Amino acid sequence: MRILYLDLDSLRPDHLGCYGYHRNTSPNIDEIAKEGVRFTNYYCTDAPCLPSRSALMSGKFGIHSGVVGHGGTAADMRREGPARDFHDRLAEESLPGALRQLGFKTATISTFAERHSAWTFNAGFNEVFNIGAKGHERAEQVLPVALKWLEDNGSSDNWFLHLNFWDPHTPYRTPEEFGNPFENDPMPEWLTEEVFNQHKKKDGQHSINDMNALAESHYFKWPRHAKPIKVHNDLRFIIDNYDSAIRYMDNYVGQVLHKLEELGVMEDTAILISADHGENLGELGIYSEHGTADEGTCHIPMIIRWPNGLKNKINDGLHYHIDLAPTIMSLLGAQKMESWDGESFHDSIINGTSAGREYLVLSQCAHVCQRSVRFKDWLYIRTYHDGYHGFPKEMLFDLKEDPYERNNLAEERPEICREAIYSLNEWHDEMMHTMDFDVDPLWTVMKEGGPFHAKEYNK
Repeated sequence: MRILYLDLDSLRPDHLGCYGYHRNTSPNIDEIAKEGVRFTNYYCTDAPCLPSRSALMSGKFGIHSGVVGHGGTAADMRREGPARDFHDRLAEESLPGALRQLGFKTATISTFAERHSAWTFNAGFNEVFNIGAKGHERAEQVLPVALKWLEDNGSSDNWFLHLNFWDPHTPYRTPEEFGNPFENDPMPEWLTEEVFNQHKKKDGQHSINDMNALAESHYFKWPRHAKPIKVHNDLRFIIDNYDSAIRYMDNYVGQVLHKLEELGVMEDTAILISADHGENLGELGIYSEHGTADEGTCHIPMIIRWPNGLKNKINDGLHYHIDLAPTIMSLLGAQKMESWDGESFHDSIINGTSAGREYLVLSQCAHVCQRSVRFKDWLYIRTYHDGYHGFPKEMLFDLKEDPYERNNLAEERPEICREAIYSLNEWHDEMMHTMDFDVDPLWTVMKEGGPFHAKEYNK
């Protein structure tokens, strides 16, 4: 069995053609979607980058692993302490560690561990390839390493390759010569002039005003960020540059897929396409950032093309990204690790019968401190530290009618808020009862002065 996991940073599902986007951003990804199962309600448990990938590879919620932020104590994975054996449990109980026990060669091509000093991310990998740009590399720099690895290993059996492209992550650094494939395409309809005028009044991290300040202080080094956003049509620079980054990256994804075909192993290789988190492009007045526990940040794509799995199917069930590890193990006929918090959705891929979870709890403690409950058509967000955005304690959005979170219904629908709070409390009780520590890392972040990026913004 061969497994290619394409980890595409900051990728929103609703900016991919296979998820219904009106722009042609992802022709190669779309082709894979036709051959597999596309999950429409797939979320990272903990956002953004460091908490998300730590959860994915460890198989644990951030509240269990301890990693919920980008700095301070809550950016380090909890150690086992006196109970630690000669090797720690992560060596075998990470996703790649579990696959190694099944005889897989495991490799990661990613600069993530160095970018966030997240060395535990590398646990379980036979090979770690770091090209040294700490997440600022473009796909053209990653591709040669990926092609060489596939040339050396692709024809072998039983390998797992984690391949990480960063291009949709701000700052958008697609080469200028790539141009703008979308200059004649309309912007998303919801970003009206009225919305723009509302957002111009907002302050906070990655508001329009902050983006303009960043363009002068930091982002001027990248030409696609150099122009300030002054009038409504200027929003096009943000949307077009994000979409151009996806299209640019998709071209290199296509070259990786072509290499599998060239090697004659394409049909027998499982291809998984996902992201660590999404990207707010106007939701809550935030642009080009992934700083909340909302739909824009936490909703991510998942496409699974498994050799004997369903083709061109859609699964609408609620799933966490930590459900992936037990799913892969189940598909391989193995048991999940006892320490993993995820649940297998094996049946969704093989026979389409899995319905998903009743609700999800999503966390963000790097830019704000929030926990959210995603259930039915609702997203309930509870804010503990607003990151200097001015968010109220409670926000409630009907995602079916209001997918871009414009109308906070918390005061109008208190009964829905109470339902969400009950689920949040039930989840929290279960988490605290099933851990060896008595400290919720969200409160560690609070006691250490608040979210890391909020402290940076407030200097």
